[in-house]
Amino acid sequence: MINFLLAQMKKHREIVSYLVVGGLTTVVSLAVYYGSVLTFLDPHNAIQLQCANVLSWVCAVAFAYVTNRIFVFRSHSRDVLHEASSFVLARVGTLLMDMAIMFIGVTVLGGSDKVMKLFDQVVVTVANYVFSKVFVFREGQKP
Repeated sequence: MINFLLAQMKKHREIVSYLVVGGLTTVVSLAVYYGSVLTFLDPHNAIQLQCANVLSWVCAVAFAYVTNRIFVFRSHSRDVLHEASSFVLARVGTLLMDMAIMFIGVTVLGGSDKVMKLFDQVVVTVANYVFSKVFVFREGQKP
């Protein structure tokens, strides 16, 4: 019974931590995206829209790797290069998803880039957790 309770506490700690870190990562991503399109990039230009999207992604991934490694998954892997590479590769997958959602929602359907970016962040955050849990910060990689 105690082991079950401890396992449930651990499971919930990770999810709550991920939601907090994911929320902060979303803030980083949105701040960079909105800062870009409000100052030097035009979201009505398809190429500049994607530039703003990629710039926000790069900043968010750098923030997310460090915070996920330390606070969410508490990784102690000594092979940081492999772990970081796996993390970035997984995030490239969700970047492609992100770009497709923005392209379809804004460029093809003519929706608001601000609204689509919020929707996009929800989808990407869920996908990122699954990829991180399954492919990057696996239990077997911890000492």
